[in-house]
Amino acid sequence: MTPAEWAGLFVAVFTLIGGFATATRWLVKHYLYELKPNAGTSLKDSVNRLEARLDEIMLILVQLEINSQKKSRKIAKEVNE
Repeated sequence: MTPAEWAGLFVAVFTLIGGFATATRWLVKHYLYELKPNAGTSLKDSVNRLEARLDEIMLILVQLEINSQKKSRKIAKEVNE
C-alpha cells in the first residue's frame, strides 16, 4: 500500500471512531435529559405521576380492607349475641 492509501485508511478509521463517539455522547445526553423533571413530559415526571397514583390506590385498598374487617367483626358480634 502506498502512503496515500495508508493515510486514507487512517482517516476512515478515525472518522468511524469519531462518529461512534459522537453518537454515543448524543445518546447519553438524550437519555439523561429524560431522567430530569421538565414540567410533565419527561420519563421522570411520568414515574412520579404513577407513584402518586399508586399511593392513592394503596390508601383506598387499605381503607376498604379496614371497612371490611369492621363489617366482619360487627356480623360476628351479632351472630354471637
